[in-house]
Amino acid sequence: MTGIIVRNLSEQLVDLVRERILAGQVEGDRAIRQDALAAELGVSKIPLREALTRLEQEGLVRSRANRGYFVRELTIAEAEEVYALRLKLEPEIAAQAAGRASEEERAVAVRTLAQLDEVTHAHGDGVGAFNRAFHLALLRPSHQPITTTMLERLHVLGERYVRKHLEPLGRDQRANDEHAELLDRWLARDTAGVRERMHAHIEQTVLDLRREFEMLDRAAG
Repeated sequence: MTGIIVRNLSEQLVDLVRERILAGQVEGDRAIRQDALAAELGVSKIPLREALTRLEQEGLVRSRANRGYFVRELTIAEAEEVYALRLKLEPEIAAQAAGRASEEERAVAVRTLAQLDEVTHAHGDGVGAFNRAFHLALLRPSHQPITTTMLERLHVLGERYVRKHLEPLGRDQRANDEHAELLDRWLARDTAGVRERMHAHIEQTVLDLRREFEMLDRAAG
């Protein structure tokens, strides 16, 4: 019984710390203060360290010898790699899912987009999480669990880029308009249309990111 409790605590900590990192609540330019974070979360450092190890495997943090864990910095090279992989995998998996989704899975996709739209209009903190949930709702009915798990990880890695660089531009509503069109094609089981709209949606994000990094480079230079 104890093993189950510890395992569940570890899983909960992974989710909690991941969401804090994605929300920008954990600083990336200095070591994560494990004592303070453990005290704030009401846990010991052992399960917290286990959670950080898991997040290092996911690519969100990295460890430095004798210095602890740091949130990985955002780079255009990583962004290009993440979104290039999504472009290769996601349009096809979403198209397959459109053709296979049950009525319950279709209802989940509709409900998740409605929640994303609501949070967007309220300028809430859950935009990134609901954006990820919506995309996964379009992917899971593909019954391709390995590829879907890979895409889920790519969404986690990509979320900080969207949050940091694109939200100040007011892109959220534009993205939701794109989501609505994508969902219409998905619900119609228009597999060719889903491939086309998903590819365009992801590609537009890459173009936005390139512009944002170029602006940052000019400002720094």
